Amino acid sequence: MDGILYFPRKLAQVFLSLGSGFSLTSLLAALVVAAAVIAWRRLRRHRPLRAGTVLRSLFPRWMVRHDSTLADIGYFGFSVFVYGIIFGWALISYKLYSGLVADGLTAVFGALTPTAWDVAARVVITLALFLAYEFGYWVDHYLKHRVPALWELHKVHHSANVLTPLTVWRLHPLDGVIFSNILAVSLGLTNGVANYLFGKPVTLFSIGDTNIILVLFVHVYVHLQHTHLWIAFTGLAGRIFLSPAHHQIHHSNNPVHFDKNLGSCLALFDWLFGTLHVPAKEPEPLVFGVKVGEADMHSFGELAIAPVQRAAAQVIQSVRGAEAPLAGPQRTLS
Repeated sequence: MDGILYFPRKLAQVFLSLGSGFSLTSLLAALVVAAAVIAWRRLRRHRPLRAGTVLRSLFPRWMVRHDSTLADIGYFGFSVFVYGIIFGWALISYKLYSGLVADGLTAVFGALTPTAWDVAARVVITLALFLAYEFGYWVDHYLKHRVPALWELHKVHHSANVLTPLTVWRLHPLDGVIFSNILAVSLGLTNGVANYLFGKPVTLFSIGDTNIILVLFVHVYVHLQHTHLWIAFTGLAGRIFLSPAHHQIHHSNNPVHFDKNLGSCLALFDWLFGTLHVPAKEPEPLVFGVKVGEADMHSFGELAIAPVQRAAAQVIQSVRGAEAPLAGPQRTLS
């Protein structure tokens, strides 16, 4: 019975949990926001507003039928049904790091009096862990773009020629393992220090074990980062929040955009560390992908096997002391 229920349970975890990064509620929210943006732009230009026109703008045929979209669907299936079975052992819980940090600080400095401000402590830890998530995300992303071996794995995500919400699943499995463990360190250190300072473990505000702030961002606009809709935050907002246009620039094949906008929801760490490119209000002409126009870029071998081979070659080259180019400017799979 468990075997029969495995697939529907996995799909339920992805689509029915409010804390899931791909919940039906968040996808519906993204659809409503996208439709509203399209409708508003048509009305502003005094163009007729029809349901069919909006629908075609949301799901253009060139995007739905593209080989890149089909490859994203394949990666979705792998990530949902296979990834956890093969690579679950490689993921270390941030709670383990948190306990080690809190215990270590207690052993060195002694225990602190537990706080009586429980609600305030929960607010603080929720915000702190969200910022720790954003920082860990930025660090992971920066390393993936600057370390040649890691770029070979991360390049899989950038091989998408069209962006849809499904593109978020287009990650090489080893890329996902590295990301999860870097997040475990950043979240564990933050949670451990906070628990020590509060004098006791404090539970963040969450939905389905996911930080409530992150859930909010996912429901507001994160899905729209992997779409063809240009929604740009400019000015001060563009230095704080990572709009859909910010991330589309991140996927751009234009060298001016390489290694920019590495954050998830916030642009703060990009602004702080000099990797921010604030988009223009009007759409910029962008081309996505790392091997534009070649048919094999969406094959299983090119997306799953070849990246490991190239990453291993980069490691061997580094060990031998050979000079390796920086990863950032490279945008080909060869």
